[in-house]
Amino acid sequence: MEKIVFKKPESLREITTHYCAGCGHGIIHRLVCEVVDELGVRENVVAVAPVGCAVIAYDYWDFDVTEAAHGRTPAVATGIKRVLPDRLVFTYQGDGDLAAIGTSEIIHAANRGENISVIFVNNGVYGMTGGQMAPTTVLGQRTATTRKGRDSGRDGFPLKISEMIAVLEGARYIERTSVSSPKEILKTKRAIKRAFEIQIHNEGFSMVEILSMCPTYWGLAPLEASKRIEAQMVKAYPLGILKQ
Repeated sequence: MEKIVFKKPESLREITTHYCAGCGHGIIHRLVCEVVDELGVRENVVAVAPVGCAVIAYDYWDFDVTEAAHGRTPAVATGIKRVLPDRLVFTYQGDGDLAAIGTSEIIHAANRGENISVIFVNNGVYGMTGGQMAPTTVLGQRTATTRKGRDSGRDGFPLKISEMIAVLEGARYIERTSVSSPKEILKTKRAIKRAFEIQIHNEGFSMVEILSMCPTYWGLAPLEASKRIEAQMVKAYPLGILKQ
């Protein structure tokens, strides 16, 4: 039987991670790089990094990356894509950057049908600023600002961004995946590749929402955090293609 050797993608820099043990960002960073390498577009990529845990994504990716003000990531990506239409432009955003301060930006970019791709990492909590409730925090989830759990009467309901975007005429492709298991990780890679291919073929706005782990602010070990995605998050955020 042939031995399978997993090599570091060319687009992924060899650098010590700053992410917490068990964080899903490292997995997703690698998936993005694998897709970029497989498509052969490394010299043609421009990523837009957010404010949040992934603010220094440029330390890990060996292709062009710029930053945006908090929540304005889709606006920066729109400007770059319109000026340089031959580039593959994608944003990489957490739930605070995209679903809170950046809600209007993502909705209007999608509604305009901007030919960009969005990687939306949803771990249901603010990871950079201390574990506060995010728009995507599920009901009953305890955070630094919901010590007894998120309550719908007091805090409202979890914001289902993908469902909101999917109804917009300008949105071309929307899928929700996770990185809770090897099987789901492979599905996530296929979704990212699909989103990038749609942009390459000038077909419009695409977004992949990825349910990810935050063991530190969930107060769980990495393995238990992965299991929590399947046991709790998927109930609030069902996986699958919402628009294609």
